[in-house]
Amino acid sequence: MRVSFCQGLLTGAIALNLLILYYVSRAQQQMMEKRREPGKGSSKKAALPVSALGAGAGLAGAGAGVVGAGGAGNGRSPRVTVLVRDFEDFENYVGEVARSFLRQRPELPFLAVADTPPYPPLALPEGARLLALAPSPDQPPQAHRPEFHVQTEYVLLVPDGVELEQGRQLERLIRELEGEGGGPVRVVAAPVLARSAVQCLHLRVSLREWTATYMPAASGSSGSVCTALRGDAVVLIRSEDLFNLSTPLARPLLSSLFIQTSLRGWKVKLLEGPCFPTSRRPLFSSAHNQWKAETRLREATARLMRDFGLKRLVHPDGKDQWFGCTKETPRCFGTVQDDTPEYLYLDRWTPPCCLRALRETTKYVINILESSGVRYWLEGGTLLGAVRHQDIIPWDYDVDLGIYLEDVPNCDYLKNLDSGSLVDANGYVWERAVEGDFYRVQYSEANHLHVDLWPFYPRNGVMTKDTWTEHKQDVEFPEHFLQPLVPMPFAGITAYGPNNHRAFLELKFGEGVIENPQYPNPSKKRLDRSKL
Repeated sequence: MRVSFCQGLLTGAIALNLLILYYVSRAQQQMMEKRREPGKGSSKKAALPVSALGAGAGLAGAGAGVVGAGGAGNGRSPRVTVLVRDFEDFENYVGEVARSFLRQRPELPFLAVADTPPYPPLALPEGARLLALAPSPDQPPQAHRPEFHVQTEYVLLVPDGVELEQGRQLERLIRELEGEGGGPVRVVAAPVLARSAVQCLHLRVSLREWTATYMPAASGSSGSVCTALRGDAVVLIRSEDLFNLSTPLARPLLSSLFIQTSLRGWKVKLLEGPCFPTSRRPLFSSAHNQWKAETRLREATARLMRDFGLKRLVHPDGKDQWFGCTKETPRCFGTVQDDTPEYLYLDRWTPPCCLRALRETTKYVINILESSGVRYWLEGGTLLGAVRHQDIIPWDYDVDLGIYLEDVPNCDYLKNLDSGSLVDANGYVWERAVEGDFYRVQYSEANHLHVDLWPFYPRNGVMTKDTWTEHKQDVEFPEHFLQPLVPMPFAGITAYGPNNHRAFLELKFGEGVIENPQYPNPSKKRLDRSKL
């Protein structure tokens, strides 16, 4: 068979294309092998190309020496990026921190991170860079994302004012973290001298309860392993771990870091040495600047708690710090639909500030009812909470009390509520409910957490009332459950409830209700009992 000129030309072109494809494949394979060589950073995180950062935002310190692996002359990339996050623009020493580290380790990438460009501008030495996290419309998104600016295996988080005396301090931290072998210890820290003493703590974060609880942790001879730190410390963490957190560089930095790492089961190892010195004692030169810094810290902490959905911090000394609703603010959730407050859909329970307000309102109302001679009893789900928990059910959003209708005239706050509402001297709002013939006491004019008072009256030995709801537990019941009323612990006080609690509750809710907790409307949201 004769081969035409065109067929020969086509065959040659195909062969040439195959040859080009072969050499391209070989080149790509060689590049991948080079990336796997030791000293090129984390094997789990491939380096991003310089072009990906946009003009003027190239890799920090790329091509310089490696800490603890031969110095700056071996042509290998550094393993650590030094990062300063917590500093104030009105007074800081970030430039001095950068000079201290770069004097000992000139090959290290040094990054100062701020929410917006500081004013006055930072005076940074050559080799140090500023990263502003706030996006700008004239720049690509990666210009403001810190993970694009850190191309090292580790990140060293350094407080403002800290100095590096010897490069060996960094090698010690790296060896300690490498020695943990990827176990639960994912962070290593060293104390800062001449500042507030750093303390190892145990941190328990319950998102379901909107609460973070700090407790003291025991110290060991060669260092402490815990879940959080309080005080000034230099912290080493793998870059991959840091940037896998949902909010890696939120302020206050260590609070944000340890809330997120504790939720993942990670631990921090606090070493006794090396210690990092600081020439700034104290950090701020005037009482006014100290006050400004403390004010900003409080504001940043409140912002962080709001973003993380935490309403309560319990400090190691047992004192509470609240970030939720108060008498002066609206409650933490809106109008309840289908008996299912919005927080249940987030797999959370009633915010602790709301429970606190409900307890305060309940104690206040009960005290007034008792002093006025109004007979009352814990009703419905409130009674159920008292029997189960001696408290409000953890996911409940109001409190229900039954009262005798004939006793209403005994209470000055109730007998005059036919027209409008009444705000008493303590800021509680007493009103006749618009939904029917019952009464409501709100925590305040701003905060509508409330106690409902349901007036019953006896008829032929049965307690009944004039307003009924669609709740299946809202039914008539024999008066003998109230003869006598019996004391029982509830929300830190002694309240009164029906005698024979079980029979009363099972009449209202059904058999086994005490042992089988469930959300108010299971057709909308069911309780996962395995998480109790």
